[in-house]
Amino acid sequence: MALFNIQSPFISNPIETREDVKAFLIGLLDPLAPHTSPGGARVHLGYTGTHYDDIAAQLEGFSRPIWGLASLLAGGDEYAGTERWVKGFESGTDPNGDEFWGYMRDKDQRMVECSAIGFALAVAQHKLWDPLPEHAKHNFEKWLASMNDKEMPNTNWLWFRVFANLGLTKVGSPLGSKERMKKDLDHLDTFYIGDGWSRDGPEGVVQLDYYSSSFAIQFAQLAYSKLAQEDEPERCEEFRNRAKKFAFDFVHYFDDEGRGITFGRSLTYRAAMSSFWGALAFANVSLPAPLTWGVIKGLQLRNLRYWAHQPGAYYPDGTFTIGYCYPNHNMTENYNSPGSPYWFCKAFAVLALPETHPFWAAKEEPFPEALRNTTKFLEKPLHIATNLGGHTFLLSSGQQCSYPVKQSAAKYGKLAYSSAFGYSVPVGSLTLEELGGDNTLALSDDAGEVWKCRRETKEARIEWQGEGEGRKGKWLRSMWYPWKDVEIETWLVPPHADTPLWHLRIHRIKTGRKLWSAEGGFAIYGQGPNGRALEPSTGEEFGTFENAKEARAASKAGVSAIAELGQGGSVQRRAKALRTDANTNLMVPRAVLPTLMDEHEPTGEKSVWLITAVFGLPAIGEQEGAKPGWEKEWQKRPNVPEELLKLMA
Repeated sequence: MALFNIQSPFISNPIETREDVKAFLIGLLDPLAPHTSPGGARVHLGYTGTHYDDIAAQLEGFSRPIWGLASLLAGGDEYAGTERWVKGFESGTDPNGDEFWGYMRDKDQRMVECSAIGFALAVAQHKLWDPLPEHAKHNFEKWLASMNDKEMPNTNWLWFRVFANLGLTKVGSPLGSKERMKKDLDHLDTFYIGDGWSRDGPEGVVQLDYYSSSFAIQFAQLAYSKLAQEDEPERCEEFRNRAKKFAFDFVHYFDDEGRGITFGRSLTYRAAMSSFWGALAFANVSLPAPLTWGVIKGLQLRNLRYWAHQPGAYYPDGTFTIGYCYPNHNMTENYNSPGSPYWFCKAFAVLALPETHPFWAAKEEPFPEALRNTTKFLEKPLHIATNLGGHTFLLSSGQQCSYPVKQSAAKYGKLAYSSAFGYSVPVGSLTLEELGGDNTLALSDDAGEVWKCRRETKEARIEWQGEGEGRKGKWLRSMWYPWKDVEIETWLVPPHADTPLWHLRIHRIKTGRKLWSAEGGFAIYGQGPNGRALEPSTGEEFGTFENAKEARAASKAGVSAIAELGQGGSVQRRAKALRTDANTNLMVPRAVLPTLMDEHEPTGEKSVWLITAVFGLPAIGEQEGAKPGWEKEWQKRPNVPEELLKLMA
């Protein structure tokens, strides 16, 4: 029986030229019209709740598309619906009007939306500020400046106030405070930790996720470096230099297909994760080979192309769903309203550039050959990024959210994160199926009633071989203490050239209580060609396979597998191709998870060792399933480093 072919409303757009990208943006802006209030100030896209009020949520729906609209207008284009936003600025900032947004309080969500608004005033004053009558301009600047004496979170939020004041000064408002802007920028500079990387907060914060790059800090630094060049040339040059260093790390988070590695929070912003590449172009920052303009263009456009092809990212009317590749509220944060996904529109910053700019004039180039089949140890984020064998993923230890975030153990605490397979989040707490425990070592002390996964990692570091420029990374090493009498030490070993599709995880467990363990590989699309659940299979065809110590699943998405190596005195675990509960995985609503399970008695002063080999090979392009011959790679097994075998002995 043929499946009904559900397609994205944007699938026919090739997204190769500036006109194509413009059409994609307009295709996102037009569907907002029926959801816009009579005065234009509020865009109501749904009824889900957030920790902030509904007026702020509707302001989100109004403001976030402005990242794209302002860029389009700055590039000299017209948009027929621009009047909706001009009216909205007038009615949303009128304290006596029915659609007033409300003045800002301390740590107010309205502050977040000021970033796009300030950017819009700075780049598209002629279309969005100049048409306003004088009384409306007065209300507007008073509302925007109302954040200057309010408390803000000590995070990337400070950039939102910087852009509010930058926008006000650009339009000549006396309420724009250069003094406030300088204080905020000086403080934001204390987040910088070197090699191009910034933390999302002060010392002690260890989040280096997409907020440290495209979602906020790197994007903001680059945009500021262009817009404030005359006022602060030295600081702007420093921001550009940071971006040049950062780019050679960040490129490893993207694959040939244009996908970014799913890691951290706020992934419902989708293409915003690639907006750093467009921000480089916006700021006219050229990079040495292999990151030529053609490569930068390819990184940005392939990511936009990928999202244009994801039907689950959109409702039938062309508005965004809340989720990643399909509607999924399990993975969202309490600050995700129906308007939140329009942070996506940061990826349209390249529309501010004319056709003659090197970004548009260059021929799009594929992912650089020099960066294929490589592994890079990223010291600042404590990641090992690899695309060896055609699978782009990272090994991770040492990051966690510095404040409560829903599903933070899944978003920051897992052992590996993939661009192709995505991570999974729990939908409940009482079964392994509900847990969505891909790429984690889950532990239970009550026979599987409740499971704990790594959330807070301790003593994480990359261990090196050699010194100086010639040193080579060996692995990531870290500790985790799920209970007071339980300690887990983990070594994450990246793929080797001889076994490029396998990586190793070695765990040493000391426990004062009985434990049940379950370790998952990569969660993979769990349906067969007929759309029904994968069935057992022993060959290369689609299906699942399991025996005493290994399990795998093969589907149109590729192959995922896990094996217990049982070397050096490690235990023998039983394997299972586990069908996880629906809507756990970010990329596919029905997934299979190869898993190893065991029971462990209290160890006393001794240790239990687990040696896990994890296999992953995604499908490429339009191809369904892994490339032919994958089973030969599956039959190989990686070697455990001698140093670790000696430690086990």
